[in-house]
Amino acid sequence: MATLLIRDARRIETFDDGDRAFDDASLFARDGVIEAIGPAAELPAHADRVVDARGHVLIPGLVNTHHHFYQTLTRALPAAQDVELFDWLQTLYPIWGRLTPSALRSATAVACAELLLSGCTTASDHTYLWPNGCRVDDQIAVARELGIRFHASRGSMSLGRSQGGLPPDDLVERDDAILADTQRVIETYHDPAPFAMTRIAVAPCSPFSVTPDLMRESIALARAAGVHAHTHLAETRDEERFCLAKFGARPVPYCESLGWVGPDVWHAHMVHPHVDDVATLGATRTGVAHCPTSNMRLGSGIAPVHALAAAGCPVGLGVDGSASNDGSHLLAEARQALLLGRVARGADAVRVEEALRMATAGGAACLGRTDIGALEVGKRADVALFDLRDVGYSGAGDPLLGLLLCAPTRVHTLIVNGRPVVEDGEISTISLAPVVRRHGRIAARMLR
Repeated sequence: MATLLIRDARRIETFDDGDRAFDDASLFARDGVIEAIGPAAELPAHADRVVDARGHVLIPGLVNTHHHFYQTLTRALPAAQDVELFDWLQTLYPIWGRLTPSALRSATAVACAELLLSGCTTASDHTYLWPNGCRVDDQIAVARELGIRFHASRGSMSLGRSQGGLPPDDLVERDDAILADTQRVIETYHDPAPFAMTRIAVAPCSPFSVTPDLMRESIALARAAGVHAHTHLAETRDEERFCLAKFGARPVPYCESLGWVGPDVWHAHMVHPHVDDVATLGATRTGVAHCPTSNMRLGSGIAPVHALAAAGCPVGLGVDGSASNDGSHLLAEARQALLLGRVARGADAVRVEEALRMATAGGAACLGRTDIGALEVGKRADVALFDLRDVGYSGAGDPLLGLLLCAPTRVHTLIVNGRPVVEDGEISTISLAPVVRRHGRIAARMLR
């Protein structure tokens, strides 16, 4: 049985239920499962693989609950720079329609690499358009090669412009085709077992791009298969006006009427819920993916995550699409959540520990995972090591506070499923430079 010893860390922050922390401590795992955490003298002295963690702070691998990998190909475009969500989407839909399987694989590799280098060990992606033969299979193959734990969404759009929706008709699919392929993907790839590296979510895109019938059928399919369901909801005032005009209800009551609440559902953004909506979401333990950078970038507003969490919602973090962020650095997203929360509610409104808990245990709860999100005996060895000797942390009085109050850096070492995938700040599972060069060429071709 393979063993792993991460020894002599300056601090280990567990984010377990007791919020335990250990100074000058080590972590021991066997076959990818944590067996012990504590003073080095109390742990085994040897292992098959030993990682020297002197001068490092250890935290659980970060969990990303919302992303659009394909959007790494359309970052920082002038035409989509200063517009709100609906105009932003209508600018980018035609470019995204040029996506090909090779482009999707390239975008997935770049997004996963960025996430890994930020300390993220588990990523959920929400791709909802599949032009030119693109399939979820393309993404899963790349994620497995890089070694990231992956929750892949079979997203969809079915309400085209001619039916009153936002997307062009040539980017939407028929309901029956969507449901059939979703069933195929679940049967082929979803692993419900503890410690699974690949899981599938059912993810129609949004109220303004999906028919009510598809929403009903999608949640029924998800529950029959025992998988989670995901969509965008209550992101902008435009969306609320659309739902009132099209369906006669605000976004949250509309989705509730279709069955889209519960502990097996998590919604992205939730910037504009009403007071009654917050109570409904909390009572049903519906999850929320908080995406502060995207919400600021598009001028969407500030999500009331404190009220949502207080009501009972699991709240995680999402870097969202790389065309509305425009990056995939999850530790930086935790910093944004910290700072934006303080802008909204005061300097003592959000503590560093709370923001990092959203990025770890909170994200795991959104995805329905009890086997990751904390460093404790019996959980998977998904561990992020940050080197406090880096110049950006020099002078930091506390190791944990430094992670977010100082400018976030690359992770030094990242362990996923007990296996190092980042070492000395570099991805060890692939050669990144040729991936980036190819990605740049594909992005330029799509824009032409």
